[in-house]
Amino acid sequence: MSSVLVFLEAKNREITRLSWEAMAAAHTLAAGLNLPVDLALVGSAGNPIFATIHGKTPRTVYAIDHTLLHAYTADGYVEAYKQLVDKVKPAYVVLPHTYQVRDFAPRLATRFNEVLISDVTGIDPTPAHGQPGATFVRQLLQGKLNATYHHPGRPGEFATCFLSVQAGAFRADAAEGGATTLAPFLPTLDAAQIRVLPGEPFRAAAQTVDLGSAPILVSVGRGIKEESNLPLVQELATALGAELAASRPICDNGWLPMERQVGSSGQTVAPKVYIAVGISGAIQHLVGMKGSQCIVAINKDENAPIFEVADYGIVGDLFDIVPALTAAVRNSKT
Repeated sequence: MSSVLVFLEAKNREITRLSWEAMAAAHTLAAGLNLPVDLALVGSAGNPIFATIHGKTPRTVYAIDHTLLHAYTADGYVEAYKQLVDKVKPAYVVLPHTYQVRDFAPRLATRFNEVLISDVTGIDPTPAHGQPGATFVRQLLQGKLNATYHHPGRPGEFATCFLSVQAGAFRADAAEGGATTLAPFLPTLDAAQIRVLPGEPFRAAAQTVDLGSAPILVSVGRGIKEESNLPLVQELATALGAELAASRPICDNGWLPMERQVGSSGQTVAPKVYIAVGISGAIQHLVGMKGSQCIVAINKDENAPIFEVADYGIVGDLFDIVPALTAAVRNSKT
């Protein structure tokens, strides 16, 4: 029976947030196609990290274990993952769109005469134009256009579709109980297959803050008018125990460091609460935060695009609203 197979990533002995989101995307796909979901992660079956897997219950969790996989190399991962795909024969392989996935996944897909549909932001599992198979959405030109990709398969032969999921595009599933099977998978690898020496994992420019891990973000836009007004929004963030973020104009002006920028050219986030203060809602900003669980927008322009994605909208002058909100939050804690 075909399935949806998700390759997870772990970092610092924890499964990454993007992996949880990839699992959510896989369950969305699987539910529409009536397929089971299988998971796979590099590590020995005795590793306690497998006990932390939560969300909707998968059918099987594969523990891919080999000494040549203890340090990441594209050659090792491609060969090991290919062997698992050959064994499971999934209809779809879903991966988180990370630096590591970008390194090996295109090569993995070509092993099966397929391409990687990368950075997917939407999934429609219903047949398109009378053809079987799901349709996927990814953005072009920094979010200005949406492109759709349909994978009907190849007549007369089995074809696996490979896709990676954009950070923040899907919300991680809530934990559910249920039985699953943990199955060791021992690929056949030879040191001669590894053509490069393992190195330090790729890291983005050093950041003092990881907006992606913050449960609450207060993000400020050009409606703040002047740099000297930023403490007004910082006080609200502090009262809420939130991180301060910004739209591109704020960072381009040097009012806040680039590492606090949210959007297509900044970080992609999906916090529990995203408060947009004085942000109009350009598409380049929306693509970086639309996966937030609850979006609160404060803007004096009632026609601002940010209200189209907001769960709660406050139309008014931020210089009146933000101090009132800060005071209300502080009073609720006393």
